[in-house]
Amino acid sequence: MKKIHIIGIIIIAVSIGAIIASLSSSSTYADFTEAGANQGSEFHVVGKLDKNKETVYEPKLDANLFTFYMVDNGGVEKKVVLYKSKPADFERSEQIVIIGKCKGDEFHANEILMKCPSKYNDGKPSETKKL
Repeated sequence: MKKIHIIGIIIIAVSIGAIIASLSSSSTYADFTEAGANQGSEFHVVGKLDKNKETVYEPKLDANLFTFYMVDNGGVEKKVVLYKSKPADFERSEQIVIIGKCKGDEFHANEILMKCPSKYNDGKPSETKKL
C-alpha cells in the first residue's frame, strides 16, 4: 500500500471514532421519572423552581454547591444538587433546564439553563418608574 492510502484509512477511522463518541455522549431530554430509571445516563430535565421549598447556597462553606427543589413538567419533584454557584436572578426564572444525572433520590446537575421573565410586554418595552 502507498503512504497516501494508509493516511486515508487512518483519517477515515478517526472520523468514524469521533462520530461514534459524539453520539454516545449526547444527552436527551427527559423527566425525573425517566432519569431516575436510568441513573447512569445524562439527561436534560425541564421544570420549574418549587418556591415553597428552601434553596441552600452558602458560599463561605462551598461556593460551588447550590441545592434547590424543582418540579418537572410531569409534576414530579426532586432535590437538585448543582455543582456551580447560584445563578443571578434564580428565583425569578420562569423555567429551568438542568443537565446531569440522577443519583438516588437527588438529581446531580453540572449545568443549568434558565428562562427568565421577558423585559418586554406585547413587543413594547416595559414601563419603568421615573424618580
